[in-house]
Amino acid sequence: MHRLRSSRIQRPVSLPAVGKLINQPHYADLVEEFGRVQVVEAIREQVAAERGDRVLDDMERSRRVSARLRSLAAPRLQKVINASGVILHTNLGRAPLSKAAVDALAVAAGYSNLELDLETGKRGERAALVESLLTSLFGGEAALAVNNNAAAVLLALTALGKGKEVAVSRGHLVEIGGAFRMPDVMRLSGARMVEVGTTNRTRAADYEQAITSRTAALLRVHTSNYRVTGFTESASLAELAEIAHRHGILLIDDLGSGAIDTIGDEPTVAESMAHCDVVTFSGDKLLGGPQAGIVLGRTEPVRKMARHPLARAVRIDKLTLAALEATLRQRLTGHDDELPVDRMLRAPVEEMRRRAAFWSVKLADRGVETKLIEGASVVGGGSLPEHPVPTMLLAIAGPASRLAAALRRGAPPVIARVENDLCCLDPRTVLKGEDEDLVDAVEVAAASIRR
Repeated sequence: MHRLRSSRIQRPVSLPAVGKLINQPHYADLVEEFGRVQVVEAIREQVAAERGDRVLDDMERSRRVSARLRSLAAPRLQKVINASGVILHTNLGRAPLSKAAVDALAVAAGYSNLELDLETGKRGERAALVESLLTSLFGGEAALAVNNNAAAVLLALTALGKGKEVAVSRGHLVEIGGAFRMPDVMRLSGARMVEVGTTNRTRAADYEQAITSRTAALLRVHTSNYRVTGFTESASLAELAEIAHRHGILLIDDLGSGAIDTIGDEPTVAESMAHCDVVTFSGDKLLGGPQAGIVLGRTEPVRKMARHPLARAVRIDKLTLAALEATLRQRLTGHDDELPVDRMLRAPVEEMRRRAAFWSVKLADRGVETKLIEGASVVGGGSLPEHPVPTMLLAIAGPASRLAAALRRGAPPVIARVENDLCCLDPRTVLKGEDEDLVDAVEVAAASIRR
């Protein structure tokens, strides 16, 4: 009989146990830096990734575990250089803060007299820290700050119109970022929305005819992120104020951007305050401060809003309050030029040309080809959609989309824009002190495209 030749069985390489790996010297420094629990979890994930795939040696495995941990610990929020030319770039945090506002954050980060009256030793009210600044700067009998303008509008409608009717033009049923719609805000507030007029034409008489014994207010919503032009008509605030006050109801104005001075056709806070009982707008748009919702108006409705339970849920954070106070003080004392947003809006084209030319010379010395072209910055943030600001752009030679992506993935990330198949940098939105970092980033990005 022939003896059967035994076949050689290929056994899979077994994966090491997590409990054994964690005690290896490779991981001692990682445990010290990230903690044992996090390292064990990273090892477990790495071993699972190797299952059914190539089993790594100990050194390569520890390297990948280290990379996992460092990726997990890396901050998600990064500083970026905004060379897009969009001044109030929503995706980049809208208004950059002034130095005074940044310094105020450090004060508020520790213990402060947030809700303490230092004179009497009794409990204070955080809203009092900015109320007098707001009323001094904009007028009005009372003021309140909450966490954003959507919250301010929601609070106004809830506190002043819940269970009653609020008349609003069909042309004002706007949608802001994130699919946040005015009808949804109205529904959430408990007020009953009464639509008047049409999308393009709403007259004062339309509001007048909508008023009943259940009407609490008329609401004007400024369409700050778009314009309807052509065959249009809308009632003025003066007309709405006359109707509201004659019927003993409120006039509420959601001003949105909150222009301090006249810019294009943007309505100003002062114009609204001259007619309305309650005015709301954003703190991080044309005001140039942190994200906040500003409420101004007559004492009775503003106090009613402040006392409503919802006010607690949307109240302003101490860090935001500190930055807002600093921003308001700068405006009140005439130091508007220290606010980055104001500097960007007012900077002349010649200044942009000089700065772009400086970058061009620097980059030419490093072998990067560029050219200067005329362009336009935009205000952004849902403000002044038809008010471009003339500027001078620096266009970088090379494949535009690849250059823009390389800049965005750099360190620091640079946000450019692609225009007419050119990767362009707009000096209007690049902050002071960022020029050298920008030039370095462009050099690295351009070199990565050539490889």
